[in-house]
Amino acid sequence: MAAEDKKPRHFSITTKWVSLVGLTIAFTFMVFSVTIYTLIQTKLMQQERAIAADTINIVENRLVEIPDNLMISNVVTNLSPETKRVIEGKPAISGSNQRNVFDDSVLSSLSKPDLTLVVFNKAKEVVFSSKEINVKERPSAHFGYRINNRRGRNVLTGIRPVVSAQTGKLTGYIMAQNEMNNANSILAELRLWTIVLSVSAILVTIVLSYLVVRGILRPIKLMSKVAKTLDDAPESDARIPDLKRNDELGELTLTFNQMLDRMQSYTEQQKNFVGDVSHELRTPVAVIEGHLNLLNRWGKDDPEVLDESIKASIQEVSRMKHLIQEMLDLTRAEQIDILYPDEVTKVEEVVHQVVDNIRLVHPDFEIQLDDDLEPNTNMKIYRNHLEQILIILMDNAIKYSTTRNEIIISAASNESTVNLVVQDFGEGISREDKEKIFGRFYRVDKARTREKGGNGLGLPIAKKLVESYHGTITVDSLEGSGSQFKISFPRNTK
Repeated sequence: MAAEDKKPRHFSITTKWVSLVGLTIAFTFMVFSVTIYTLIQTKLMQQERAIAADTINIVENRLVEIPDNLMISNVVTNLSPETKRVIEGKPAISGSNQRNVFDDSVLSSLSKPDLTLVVFNKAKEVVFSSKEINVKERPSAHFGYRINNRRGRNVLTGIRPVVSAQTGKLTGYIMAQNEMNNANSILAELRLWTIVLSVSAILVTIVLSYLVVRGILRPIKLMSKVAKTLDDAPESDARIPDLKRNDELGELTLTFNQMLDRMQSYTEQQKNFVGDVSHELRTPVAVIEGHLNLLNRWGKDDPEVLDESIKASIQEVSRMKHLIQEMLDLTRAEQIDILYPDEVTKVEEVVHQVVDNIRLVHPDFEIQLDDDLEPNTNMKIYRNHLEQILIILMDNAIKYSTTRNEIIISAASNESTVNLVVQDFGEGISREDKEKIFGRFYRVDKARTREKGGNGLGLPIAKKLVESYHGTITVDSLEGSGSQFKISFPRNTK
C-alpha cells in the first residue's frame, strides 16, 4: 500500500536539459577531437614514414653496388664516398668540389637524433649501426613498416632486403628505426590540450545551458506558481508579471494572463448572472406565490378573484421570460469575440430594415431616417446584434416619449468610422441618472418602467454589444426635452 502511495520521483527540467546538453556537447567534442587527433596522427606518421623510407632508399642505392655478403668494410665505404677515397689512398677533395662529410645525404640522415640505421648481413648479424645501441630486433619474413609502442611512445620500424644489382642475390638487410620524437611530442601536447579544452568546453556549456534554461523556465515556473495560487484561491487576481520579453515566452505569458482574465471575467459573469436573476426574480415569484396562496385559501371560489390572479400570474410569468431572455442576451454579449469573430454586416440594409419594422409596429410615431452612409459601408458585427442595438434604442425612445411622437434616426460614415444616432423628444434624463442608465436593472422611473414591461437591461445590453465590437455609446439629454444616443463603430474596409 505504501508503495502505491509513493509519489514518482521528481526530475527538474533544468537538470534534464543541462544533462542532455552536457552529454551531447561532450560526445560531439569527443568525436571531433578524436577525428582531428587521428587525422593529425596519420599525417605525422606519414611524414615520419617518408623520412625513414627516404633514408632506407638512399642507403639501399649505395649498398646494392656490393656484389657479396654485406660486411662492415664494404658497408662503411659505400655509405660514405669520402671515406672510401681515403681508404683507397686517394687525396681528399679540395677546392671548388670540396664539401663537408656531413653534407653527404646518408650522413645527413644518420645525424638525426631520433633515427637509427642498422645494416644486417645475410645471416641477420649486425654489421653496421648508426648509434651505439643494443639491437634486439632482427629482420623477419615480413618486410615493410610497422609502428610499435615502447613505454608510451610510438616507434616506427622499416625493414627492407638488399639485393645486389650485379648478381641479383640477397646480400643483407636494412632496418631504420624512427623514434619520432617530434611527432610524439606534438601528439602528447595535442592529447593534453584536447583534454583541457574538452573539459573546459563541457563546463562552460553546462554553465551556459543552466543559465539559458533557467531563463526559459522562469515564465513556466511563474505560471505554475500562479496556477497553484488560483487553485487555492479561485477569486485571487494573481497574474504573471511583465517579463519584458519580445519572444515566444513573452507571447505565452501575455496569452496566459489574458486567459486568466477571461476565465475570471466568465466567473464574475456567472456570479453576477445568478445574483441578478435571483434578485430580479424574487418580485415576480413573490407576486405569483401571493396569488396562488390567495386562490388556495378562498379565491378559487370567487370568479372575479380567480380571473384577476390568473391574469396577474400570466403577466409576471411573461415578465420572467423577458427577464431571463435579456439576461441571456447580456451574457452572450460578453462573449462576442468567441461566438462571432468574423461576421461582417452591410449597415445600410440593417438600418432601413429596422426603421421599416418599427414604423410598421408603431404607426402612431413619425420616424425619420437621415441616411448619409457611403455606398457599401460594412461593419465587423453580427447582423442580429446591430438590429438588436437599434431596436433597443428605438424602443427606449418610444417608451419615454410624451406628447411629441417623433424619432429621428441618423446614419453616416467616413473612411474609418460608422456613426448612428437615435434621437427622441420625450421626457429626457436627469444629470444624476445619465451616469447610471447603463447599469444593470437601473430604471429612471421604476413604476413607469414596470408598467411598460421594462427590466432595466436594454441599455446595458446595447452598451455591452457596442463595446464588444470596439465601438462607443454616449448619451446627450436634457430633462423634459428628449435624449440623443450616439454610437460610433470602426468601419470595416476589407
